[in-house]
Amino acid sequence: MRLPQEIIRDKRDGRALSEADIAGFIEGLTRDEVTEGQAAAFAMAVFFRGLSLEERVALTRAMTHSGTVLAWDLPGPVLDKHSTGGVGDTVSLPLAAMVAACGGYVPMISGRGLGHTGGTLDKLASIPGYDVAPGLDRFRKVTAEAGCAIIGQTADLAPADRRLYAIRDVTGTVESLDLITASILSKKLAAGLQGLVMDVKTGSGAFMASRAEARALAESIVTVANASGLHTRALVTDMDAPLASSAGNAVEVAYAVDYLTGRAREPRFHAVTLALAAEMLVIGGLAAKGAEAEERLTAALDSGAACAVFSRMVATLGGPSDFVEAADRYLPRAPVVRPVTAQASGVVERIETRAVGLAVIGLGGGRTRPQDAIDPRTGFTGLARPGDRLAKGDPIGVVHAADEAAAARAEAALRDAYRIGGEPPAAREPVMERLG
Repeated sequence: MRLPQEIIRDKRDGRALSEADIAGFIEGLTRDEVTEGQAAAFAMAVFFRGLSLEERVALTRAMTHSGTVLAWDLPGPVLDKHSTGGVGDTVSLPLAAMVAACGGYVPMISGRGLGHTGGTLDKLASIPGYDVAPGLDRFRKVTAEAGCAIIGQTADLAPADRRLYAIRDVTGTVESLDLITASILSKKLAAGLQGLVMDVKTGSGAFMASRAEARALAESIVTVANASGLHTRALVTDMDAPLASSAGNAVEVAYAVDYLTGRAREPRFHAVTLALAAEMLVIGGLAAKGAEAEERLTAALDSGAACAVFSRMVATLGGPSDFVEAADRYLPRAPVVRPVTAQASGVVERIETRAVGLAVIGLGGGRTRPQDAIDPRTGFTGLARPGDRLAKGDPIGVVHAADEAAAARAEAALRDAYRIGGEPPAAREPVMERLG
C-alpha cells in the first residue's frame, strides 16, 4: 500500500481515496503497521473532509473483512438492532430477548461507552460472571440455545473497527457520519445478519443533535447497508431527554429487568423498544406488519417469555441462573446514594442530556481514556422527565456515587443540566421518522 501519511494527506486536502488506499490503510491498522497517531489523524481528516458514498462503502467493506465473517444455520431469521447512542438507552437488553421470544435469533455485537453515551457492554459487565467476550464457538452456541447473545467484539470480528473505535472515543471524532456508518455496519456485516434495524438518535443527548443530521446518518446507514446486501431499516428517535429514568451501568441493568418483569414500564422507553422490535419482526418475516408484530411482542412480555429468554442468555453466558429473580442481590451498589433536589418550583422545560451523560462519566461510569476502568455502581436513577412539575425540594434524580465528593460534583452537574421554569416543553414523539 501507499505510505499511511500519504493517504492521510490526500484526505486532509479533500481528495478522494481509492478502494485500494482504504483497504491498505485498514489492513495496516489491523496488523499494527499503522500507528495510533496515524489512525487518529486519519479519523480527524475524515471528520473534517468527509467520505463519498463509494469511499464509505469501501471503508465498511475493508473493516468488515479485517477479520472473520460469520455464517449462520438457524431455524429462524438472524436479526439485530443498533443504536447510535444516547443516555439511559438500555433498549438492547429487553429488545433482544423480546425478538428471540418471537422466533428471531439475535447475535448482538455491542460496544463500550462512546463519548458521553453509555455502552451496552459496560452495562452487561456489571452482572457477575457474565462473559462479555466469549469465543466465537460459545457465541454461536449461546445464540442457538438462548435465541440471543449480547457480547462485545471478539478478536476475530472487525478487529480494525475495534481499534479505531477506541481511538475515536478519545480524539473528538465520534460524531463523524462516515466513521459511524462504517463502524456500525462493519460489525453487523461481520456478524452475518439477515436484517438490521437502526435506531438513530436526535436531540441534546445524541451525537446527531439536529433532526437533519440524524436523517442524513440514517440514510447513509440504510444506503450503505443495502448496497452491501444487508436488509436495513432505520428509525429516527428522540434523545432530547434520557430515554430511561436511569443512567449508568448497573442501574440500567436493574431498569431493564424491571421492564422485562413488568415491575415498571415507562411509556417513552416502551414505545421506542416496541417500535424497533416490531421492525425487526417485519424485516425477518415473523410478522406481516407493525401492528401484528407489536401484538406478538407485547404477548412475549406479558407472558414472561421474553424475561425467560433474557434469564437464559445471562445464565448461558456465565451469569447467575437466578439473576432476574435476585438482580438487587447480584448487581453492585454504590456506597453513597442520595437525592438531588430542585432548588426552585416549576416545570422541567429542558434537559441538557449530553451533560447528564458527562456527569455519569464524572462519577466513573464512563471513560476519558481507552484504558480507564468503569465503576459499574455509579449513575442516576429516578430522573425527572420534561414536563414534570416539581416543587422546591422535590427530587430531580438520585445520584449513586463512590464517595461524598463525587456525589457532590454529580449533584451540581445534574442540577445544571435541568432547566426548570414555568412552561411545559412542546411534546416530542419518541419515534420521529422511519426510513428504508
